[in-house]
Amino acid sequence: MPATLPPPSPRQPWGTAAAWRWLRRYFGFSRAETQGFVFLLLLMLAVAVLPALLRPADPVYLPAADQHQLDSWAQELTERMAAGDAAERQRYAERRSAGSASRYPQVAQIKLSPFDPNALTAIDWEARGVPHFVAGRIVNYGQKAGGFRAKVQVQRIYGLPDSVYQRLAPFMQLPDELPSRSGGFAAAPGGRAPFATNAGSPSRFARKPAHLQPFDLNQADTTQLQQIKGIGRGRAKWIVLRRNELGGYVDEAQLADVFVLRDAPDLIDSLRKYTFVAPGFAPRPVNINSATFDELWTHPYVGKPLARLIVAFRKQHGPYKTPEDLRQIKILKEESFLKLRPYVRCE
Repeated sequence: MPATLPPPSPRQPWGTAAAWRWLRRYFGFSRAETQGFVFLLLLMLAVAVLPALLRPADPVYLPAADQHQLDSWAQELTERMAAGDAAERQRYAERRSAGSASRYPQVAQIKLSPFDPNALTAIDWEARGVPHFVAGRIVNYGQKAGGFRAKVQVQRIYGLPDSVYQRLAPFMQLPDELPSRSGGFAAAPGGRAPFATNAGSPSRFARKPAHLQPFDLNQADTTQLQQIKGIGRGRAKWIVLRRNELGGYVDEAQLADVFVLRDAPDLIDSLRKYTFVAPGFAPRPVNINSATFDELWTHPYVGKPLARLIVAFRKQHGPYKTPEDLRQIKILKEESFLKLRPYVRCE
């Protein structure tokens, strides 16, 4: 009787056993090969993972700590600058006072009494309260002019403060005004050499008005400014140029910053006497949220270092909300901020 195959199992169809045998024959591993394969797989996994595990951790950035360090450095720098400025001002004041004392010795003041201006020396004028450099100027003028004939001639001396003249005028033994000119020569007082008073010849320089009405400093042109005693074409041009650079004067005290007036306090007093800033005047402002570096640094109260910081602060922190935000810039001193405040706006 021929051999017969066993009936197929319901769980294992025909051909499955043969497939398993085929797979084990060609793809099967021995125990040693299996162990080697597992070891190689673990080694590859270690090579892939260990570098990430052994890599040093990235440093953690702490902006608060850096900002605190920067603020402390900025505060220290500000204090050093303030101390250096104070020391420099003290040294300058000491040198100036020492130099003034050595060049211009103090002259004892005397009680005012009637006097003849043509009989005084420079020391006599100083003893009556006239500044040293003006006293010599008065004596030189009197000698060249052949003597003073009226108080108004003394009043016209360049550099003589009006307050000093008003104090001395009642004691001068001279008439207030010059006598009317009739042509020819007029004899000088005290028998001095006469000097020509030709009324027919035109004056080379226009006479300054004796009684000048105050005018608006922001509306005046150079011709109007030249009507003030001591203000010529050059000084008037600089005053107008400074006004254009600023965008208008908001206070007469700003005239002290004009280059040609820094060493002429008497001219500043005359300008403040005959000029005014109209109430409610609004200067031409600068928009610090849109102005470029080139537009900012040309303003007299800004300059290049501050203009760079204004633009950098705006890029880092966003637009300025109010002009007071400029106080956060460390190098901007309070005095400089108060000068700049009327000329800035935020939009």
